[in-house]
Amino acid sequence: MGNRRVGAPGPSRDNQGLRSLGDQIDGDRVPNQRGLAALGDAVDRARQGTDGTGRRRRSSRRRPSRRRWSTRRKVLTSLVALLVLALLAAGGLYAYARYRYDQIPKVTVSAEQKAVSGQPFNMLVTGSDSRLGAKAGTGIGTTTTVGGQRSDVIMVWHVVPATKKITILSIPRDTMTQMVGQNAKTFGQFNRINAAYNRGIDLLVETIQDNFGIPINHVVQVNFSGFKGAVDALGGVHMNFPYPAKDAYSGLNVTAPGCRLLNGTEALSVARSRHYQYEVNGQWLDTPIGDLGRIKRQDAFLRALVDAAKSKLNPVQLNAFLGSLPQGLVIDKTMSLSDIVGLAAAFHSITPGTIQTYTLPTTTIGAVTPWGDVLFVNQPADQELLVKIFGSQLTHPTAPPPDTTLTPATPPAVSATSSTAAPSTAPPPSPTKTPTFDPTPC
Repeated sequence: MGNRRVGAPGPSRDNQGLRSLGDQIDGDRVPNQRGLAALGDAVDRARQGTDGTGRRRRSSRRRPSRRRWSTRRKVLTSLVALLVLALLAAGGLYAYARYRYDQIPKVTVSAEQKAVSGQPFNMLVTGSDSRLGAKAGTGIGTTTTVGGQRSDVIMVWHVVPATKKITILSIPRDTMTQMVGQNAKTFGQFNRINAAYNRGIDLLVETIQDNFGIPINHVVQVNFSGFKGAVDALGGVHMNFPYPAKDAYSGLNVTAPGCRLLNGTEALSVARSRHYQYEVNGQWLDTPIGDLGRIKRQDAFLRALVDAAKSKLNPVQLNAFLGSLPQGLVIDKTMSLSDIVGLAAAFHSITPGTIQTYTLPTTTIGAVTPWGDVLFVNQPADQELLVKIFGSQLTHPTAPPPDTTLTPATPPAVSATSSTAAPSTAPPPSPTKTPTFDPTPC
């Protein structure tokens, strides 16, 4: 074609058809021949990526500006800084937790059973009346005024990590059991379970396992000083008293009904009260159930304590709470820091309503020489409750507790799906309920 510009790219292979058509039109002198030729040139330039002058067109895509790169670098730098701070904070928290954990006294318990990771385990929690660490003027005495130790509280906490469930079994301190180990030489064949603790936690663990077949995996011991310190660190615990109440032995003295904020000393007087009295229309009434009544009040206090911990615990109080623990808390050496952190993480959402509390079924026949008023296990209700709580974890007792005739009685066979071989004459065990005259969480 005579009007082609010098230096323009030649036609592409795909454009040969249009070129041939243009030549044919030119030869035939068709009036639109120039338009078709121009169309062929435009297609050819598009294929070659030129602008019609033979120069390559610039791409419309622009490189990111320096400002955009600067913004990206700032964002990345900030993210890295936050990650470093998070790692440092985590390391600092772990170091603090390790510091507090190392302060807690620990004891070797040779009789306890090794826990299986992730499986249900049983933790023996005892409240000791030891005055170790207590200061004069607190109203609870000191080691020089009250020596030795006895267990005001004997609880077995059955913990199921998979379902985040805690079931608490309280064993009355006056329950008659067979003495084992060195205790048999000191206290005779039978005695209150409370006596087993006199020589230390190891023999108490052995006594519970041999008498009831409950495997114990961990132990926690709390004395008076530790109890008071923990409550005070939380800022107190609220409990509602339906009537004025008192106990001359524990120091309890509530002069008016209603919700009351208890400090450490007052809370301890509630938890220790075995001679609880309440006032109705100007008359003071006794509660004759003694230790069983105290267990019910301890259950109620435990729920109030959980409420206090969940509602009040801020970083300052957390530090005070953790700082109070070494004053009166002892754990077994197998309970590691990771065990404690894992429990805290698993049960941070626990509520008082998710904790089930039971008391070991017992019966009494009055004063028994030479022990006085004691309690005997109530079979088959006793074994029914143990199976209900511990299931297949139970083992065969090697030294079962005595019956009311002071004869060791092998517990009846009870399965998880059936009651007993013989029908039970006792009502089915149920969670302990707080009597109307006892305090409850506000």
